[in-house]
Amino acid sequence: MDAVKDHNLKDLLLYIAKNLVENPDAVTVTEVEGGQELTLELRVAPDDMGKVIGRQGRIAKEIRTLVRSCAQRTGQKVTVDIVD
Repeated sequence: MDAVKDHNLKDLLLYIAKNLVENPDAVTVTEVEGGQELTLELRVAPDDMGKVIGRQGRIAKEIRTLVRSCAQRTGQKVTVDIVD
């Protein structure tokens, strides 16, 4: 059951990121298990990095908030890292 929950969070993050960027084919999300917490690493094309981070990191903060709130419904702890 946990794999299904993780998969939904990964799909959510992919969906959000692909709709923000110019090059959606370059968007990838990698799951990294770390004890009690799941880390989702988001990678986008270098030209699209600004679109997922936003001014003063506002978009990145909102993406993290959305994913975290969905994870809380299932009692999970999730971190979203935007990797270049």
